[in-house]
This record gives sequence, C-alpha cells and structure tokens, in this order.
Amino acid sequence: MAADADSRPFPPTTASERRMLRDYLDFHRATLEMKCAGLTDEQLRRRASPPSTLTLLGLVRHMAEVERAWFRRIVDRQDVPLVWSVDGDYQAAYDATGSTREEAFAAWQQEIEHARRIERAAPSLDVTATDPRSGTEVSLRLVMLHLIHEYARHNGHADLLREAVDGTTGV
Repeated sequence: MAADADSRPFPPTTASERRMLRDYLDFHRATLEMKCAGLTDEQLRRRASPPSTLTLLGLVRHMAEVERAWFRRIVDRQDVPLVWSVDGDYQAAYDATGSTREEAFAAWQQEIEHARRIERAAPSLDVTATDPRSGTEVSLRLVMLHLIHEYARHNGHADLLREAVDGTTGV
C-alpha cells in the first residue's frame, strides 16, 4: 500500500484523554478496514497461514462481535445476542466460510456506530458496568483501552494475512 493511499484518521499528538482514546480506536478500526481494501470475498475468506483457520473476513466478524459485546452488552447493558452466535460462542465469528464482505462489513460498521453513540453519550470515562462473564466492574476507559489493544493485536494478524493473500505489505 502506498503511503499516499493511507486515508486513516491519524490521532493527534496532544489532546484530552478521551479524545486520544477515541481517535486511537478509530485509527485502529480504519487500519483493519485498510488491510481488507481491494480484496474479493474469496480473498477475504482465504486461510492464508495454515494450519490456522484465521482469515481477514473472520477478523472483521470477530471485531463486530467484540464491539457489540463491550459497548452494547456491557457498557450500555443492552440485552442483545451476539452477532454471529445465538448460544454465546464467541469463536463462531471467526468462521467466515459462508460470509461475504457486504454482510460482515455492514455488521461491523453498525456495531462501530453503536459503540460511538454509546461512548459519546457517556458522561465520562469513569462510567462503570459489570462484565457478566467475569463479574468484575469495568470502566468505559478500560473498555476503550481493551478495544485499542484488541484491534492492535488483530491488525498485526491482518498484516500477515494480507501479505500471504496478495503480497501487499505496509502499515
């Protein structure tokens, strides 16, 4: 990917804590989108690093699940099912066998919009909620940091997957 084709929103170098977290999260969301740009559905579903079954489309589906779980289900306390599994299997999102770019990206973008709305409506980063899986209290600050970490880790996977699919390297 050419440096001049990089249209990600780069975070500011100085800003409030909330602005920095928000902008770094958006930067990492855009990075995953950029890693998938220009690929066909078949390429997005390609298992590029055997024996792993991980695919770029599976990562997009997984991140839709992560956005929903942390922002809608935990922070906003919505009683909504997971995106890809009615029985609570978080691993189901990784199986993109019958998925398409259109379906996966629509779900992911919808969850990002919900997450942005929930974050902007919160009076502060100190808003707390209980994670039902662990029973621990978490702050919006922790949720945003966790999502940044989750995207950064998976964007590293996306780098390797993309290079294996078509040789494209870069940020």
